[in-house]
Amino acid sequence: MRISTLAVLAIVGSAAWVQPVFAQSCDDLWYERNSIYNDNGYCFNTAAGRRAFDNSDCYTDSPNFTRSEQRRINEIKNLEYEYGCN
Repeated sequence: MRISTLAVLAIVGSAAWVQPVFAQSCDDLWYERNSIYNDNGYCFNTAAGRRAFDNSDCYTDSPNFTRSEQRRINEIKNLEYEYGCN
């Protein structure tokens, strides 16, 4: 039996804090977190960051995030810590 994501969200939607239904890998978390940085003009210094993102349009080493972006970055960092990501 296959359950849709919406059905799962409906089941767990009443929880005070809802984690993503499907766990993300460390690579997925890294990419999502750094995508937020990239979207805010961050200039990547690491080889991995420069390979994954185009620095040609970067303009800062200290981007300003919206509250929701900062909240998601913090959530991702916590998940990376829990998963033992490097």
